[in-house]
Amino acid sequence: MSIDNPKEAVAGSIEILHVDDDPAFLDLTESFLENELGEVEITTVNGPDGVLDTLDEGSFHCVVSDYEMPGTDGLELLDAVREHYSDLPFILYTGKGSEEIAAQAINAGVTGYLQKGGPDQHRRLANRVKHAATEYRAQIESERYSTVLRALEYPIYVVNDDAEFEYVNDAFLDLVGYDREEIIGAQPGKIKTD
Repeated sequence: MSIDNPKEAVAGSIEILHVDDDPAFLDLTESFLENELGEVEITTVNGPDGVLDTLDEGSFHCVVSDYEMPGTDGLELLDAVREHYSDLPFILYTGKGSEEIAAQAINAGVTGYLQKGGPDQHRRLANRVKHAATEYRAQIESERYSTVLRALEYPIYVVNDDAEFEYVNDAFLDLVGYDREEIIGAQPGKIKTD
């Protein structure tokens, strides 16, 4: 798995890009998400034009998009975003949805699909955004950790709670003379007894 935006911040507030052609709805959703999520920064865009430029200029943890917008729809926007940011969570939040659109969205790989509505739907959106952003940030952190461990030339290993090798770098494998498949899942005693 690869994270597409190296500028990505792992800690701090959740950064959301919200795309909708209705300015009043953008304002309402922004207020609700700020109240529900606390530490959140929301950048709003009045339609699909400029979304990719905005993504390039910032570091976001989630995109929330309307479906029906002038010039394109949310699924076409999803495709454009995925071409550049394949792992970035994308939630379709629409007032014009249907079962057919929901099925297309799920098949296209949206992170979430929600119908616009009252406070209950806004709460569902807030929960989905929080969950998606948390997972995305965990991916970023994991990839950074793995990259650092792979780059080190010193022998390194990680043992899990069951006292089994969970991670070993190439320098460790060179030192002990085993293949990765032989070591992962084995206990450290394997090295001493063989």
